[in-house]
Amino acid sequence: MLAFRRVSLIVLTTLLIGSCGSGGDSGGQANGLEKTEITIGMLPLPEVAPIQLAIDKGYFAAEGLKVRTELIAGGAAAMPDLVSGKLDIMHSNYVSALLAAASGSVKIKIVGDAYVAKPGNFTLMTREDSPITELSQLKGKTIGVNTLNNVATLTVSAVLKPVGLRPEDVKFAERPFPEMAGALQSGQVDVAFLPEPFSQAAAGTFGAVALAEPFAGTTADFPIAGYLATETFAQDNPKVVAAFQRALRKGAELALSTPAEVAPALEKYTKIDRDTAAGMKLGGFSTAVDPARVQRVADLMLEFGYLKQKFDVTGLVAEGAS
Repeated sequence: MLAFRRVSLIVLTTLLIGSCGSGGDSGGQANGLEKTEITIGMLPLPEVAPIQLAIDKGYFAAEGLKVRTELIAGGAAAMPDLVSGKLDIMHSNYVSALLAAASGSVKIKIVGDAYVAKPGNFTLMTREDSPITELSQLKGKTIGVNTLNNVATLTVSAVLKPVGLRPEDVKFAERPFPEMAGALQSGQVDVAFLPEPFSQAAAGTFGAVALAEPFAGTTADFPIAGYLATETFAQDNPKVVAAFQRALRKGAELALSTPAEVAPALEKYTKIDRDTAAGMKLGGFSTAVDPARVQRVADLMLEFGYLKQKFDVTGLVAEGAS
């Protein structure tokens, strides 16, 4: 009898130890995830705050996912890392994403939405003493953008059209956003395309003034960026993608419902201090991909020659993203 009790105790102890030992990965195991650790590449911009919130609030952990973030320079620059598998999911502006997809160089899926432009999120700015007060005065002028052939140049092209100007009527000059205000102040560029918080900083530091709202009229509520995975990753890891989408959606919902949560999150992955963040105009966080809205990007790209033929984005949107 004593021997039986000793054996039973050993069996029970073994079961308890086994249960406790697997606790660190129990979420992923319980959800049947294909993998429990993923790396997300993202730009240090306010639009990816929902990712940081989902990490901080445990939304990813609740789905069984351990997330590592890696700051990237841009969607186009980081695409090779996505293809190679160094990144599992990547934040990218839609123009770069659609250029890559349409070229056939990479097969991607849009697994989540990041940001939709709202009034004040982006501003075309001039120096305080600039003689330029209307868009129609930009012929022959230099416009600073962070990257050529991306969402900035495409949007500026769209807002110039109603005043009778074509993209070739102006000169686009590349300047990183942190250097843009200085380029404007020194006269290297006549107009600067600036997102928050750089527009706020340019106004406060150099007295830069707003010339125009780039995302208005035909570009109102324009989709800026989303989250990409390769088609292979999405096919091989459908439960991981679904778990990512659920956690991301909760992060975006929190950012929208409780804006005060955003500022502390920004401090974790950007150089934006809390006071600056508190004064920023945000609100463009998105909880789902709208294929019709992304199609607007592709259609505008076709209009201005970024794409050579009409491109249907429907096949790019992963299941569960919309």
